[in-house]
Amino acid sequence: MEERNEQVVEEVKEAQVEEAVTPENSEKAVEEKSEAALLQEKVDELQAKLTETEGRTLRLQADFENHKRRVQMDKQAAEKYRAQSLVSDILPALDNFERAMQVETTDEQTKSLLQGMEMVHRQLLEALTKEGVEVIESVGKQFDPNEHQAIMQVEDSEFESNAVVEEFQKGYKLKDRVIRPSMVKVNQ
Repeated sequence: MEERNEQVVEEVKEAQVEEAVTPENSEKAVEEKSEAALLQEKVDELQAKLTETEGRTLRLQADFENHKRRVQMDKQAAEKYRAQSLVSDILPALDNFERAMQVETTDEQTKSLLQGMEMVHRQLLEALTKEGVEVIESVGKQFDPNEHQAIMQVEDSEFESNAVVEEFQKGYKLKDRVIRPSMVKVNQ
């Protein structure tokens, strides 16, 4: 009987070995490996999409921050130069005041009127100065195309080359922005 048991055990072992090596089992193993490879490809693909999406999100955040910064700068510039339009409109009247004050007066009544005009002119200049308006100094300075508009050239030994000799119309700046350049005569 012992022999019979050994024989049965051997047959069972052989059957198990045959089962393990059957083509069906090897196909299952291949399928499991290919399925694992497909899953890995899917994971890699999703990882790439995630990386791309993260990059796009970071770029969008940076664009948004840049836009916010630009809007803030534009807002500050608008606040800083809010008086520019008004100043541009007032400058011709200021020029007329200055021309009127250059008139020669002989009688007391005209002198009194001229003094009143000078007071108004001074107050107007003070109000403009409070807003950040300043006169561009020109005579004796080097010609600067950003602040001066040359309308004549002369040769004058008293001045350096390229220096402003005479100013025909005052120029003005609002803070750091030129509102109107000075019209000048420049030495060659």
